[in-house]
Amino acid sequence: MNPPTDCFYRGIEGVYNGLRNDANKQFFYLFVCMRNCSKMSNTIQILVLLCFPVWLHAQTGKRALTLQEAAELMNNRNPAIPMADKAVGIARGDRQKLNAFWFPMLNTSGMYVHLSNKVEVKQPLDAYTNPAKEFVQSILPNEQFLTSILDQVGSYTLSVPVFQRNLTTLDANFSWPVFTGGKRVYATRIGNRMVDLAQVGKAETSALLQTELIETYYALQLANQIQEVKERTYRSLQQHYEHALKLEANGMITKAERLFAEVNRQEAKREWEAARKEREVAHQSLCSLLDMEEEEVDILPVSPLFVSDEIPDSIFFKSMIPSTNYTISRLRLEESIADNQLRISKSAYLPTIALFGKQTLYARNLPRNLMPRTVIGIGFTWNLFDGLNREADVRVARLAKESIALEKEKAENTLDVLVQKLYSELQEAQDEVSTLQTTIAMSEELLRIRRKSFDEGMATSTEVVDAEVMLSKVRIAMLLAMYQFDVSLASLCSVCGVPEMFWKILESPQITQISTD
Repeated sequence: MNPPTDCFYRGIEGVYNGLRNDANKQFFYLFVCMRNCSKMSNTIQILVLLCFPVWLHAQTGKRALTLQEAAELMNNRNPAIPMADKAVGIARGDRQKLNAFWFPMLNTSGMYVHLSNKVEVKQPLDAYTNPAKEFVQSILPNEQFLTSILDQVGSYTLSVPVFQRNLTTLDANFSWPVFTGGKRVYATRIGNRMVDLAQVGKAETSALLQTELIETYYALQLANQIQEVKERTYRSLQQHYEHALKLEANGMITKAERLFAEVNRQEAKREWEAARKEREVAHQSLCSLLDMEEEEVDILPVSPLFVSDEIPDSIFFKSMIPSTNYTISRLRLEESIADNQLRISKSAYLPTIALFGKQTLYARNLPRNLMPRTVIGIGFTWNLFDGLNREADVRVARLAKESIALEKEKAENTLDVLVQKLYSELQEAQDEVSTLQTTIAMSEELLRIRRKSFDEGMATSTEVVDAEVMLSKVRIAMLLAMYQFDVSLASLCSVCGVPEMFWKILESPQITQISTD
């Protein structure tokens, strides 16, 4: 094997020349040591250089992520998913509370009472002595002794205690509504719809997060690609500027042409720096969505931008709106809840019938003959007039139901327009990609011709720069069109309530991943 030449090492050095971190410095230190080490074989030097990218990956904390892996991280880390799960749990708890009206209610109650006075029955004795006195006088008209005794006895009052001043009771109470006018049936239906509503909200949250992830992930991918295009343009203009300097020194071009090349080189460098900053913002957004610390890891998106011609027509997407769209589903459930609330309002015109009972478990100073220990019965309540409150409740419930129906109709029209807009964006992106493929090929050929003509003195510096800038713009336009396609497809699937369709299209063999190199 021939030893590596100096050209080989200069090539390696040029590849990592753009790195500005500590890992880059360590690499060049290793590079110099290998060049000055006579005992290290050329094979070992080559192996060390080839293994350097793996070592660099570990040093800089880069993490390559596919879109599927990013989705798994988001589902495990983003707090919006657990919050949606909690909302479903809360709805199930509310449903259980509404279902509790079907079961009897059993409770205990106790009390200790201190009365200010004794509860007693008083009876004057003259009601008994007066008849006796009349009887005595009828037999012995002049009898004074017995009469005086009866008069004295009749002046007294007889007191019989009923309750003591201190009372204690402990009771078990039982009640079970057997007819409520349908309230329990409608309340159960409302509880079921509340759970369904929370589940729709959870699915919508997941779909919105998926759309946000796709936008953010591909935004980082787009930023990386644009940064590479800008860097490539800058490197090319830098090389062109160096050639222009040599040609100016030889008197082959004017100073104005050299200045034009220099100005465009500086502008390309500024755009490259701006693209790098935009990439940092996109990276920060993705780290925030995945709940990852930006300083700890540098995410490298490896799923490329793509386009696909195997997309169903707009009629297919529009047909799914009434059945799978989250907004329509939510409004449909709210309309069902409003309908059951209207039925509950109407059931207020009917009586409520319930079984009830009471068992005294413990009683002190409470005679059994006055207060039975066990009571059981059936009763009803029927509100005959409540100041027209029931009529007002029915009217409000009916208006709420009608309002939701109108909102659902408006949402269907709005979503129909939104689906058409997103589908038009898909078609526009497809057309742009198809057209720009040819444009990129022609721009590359034009740049090649002008570079060759410039080297031979047949073209001006302005023409070369214009061709270089044009190629850069076309490549970026291609990237933007592909990004628009991916984002519009994700939004369209989310709006139609079928976010899983995006993954099916992504995994299908009909997709086209176009390189801008």
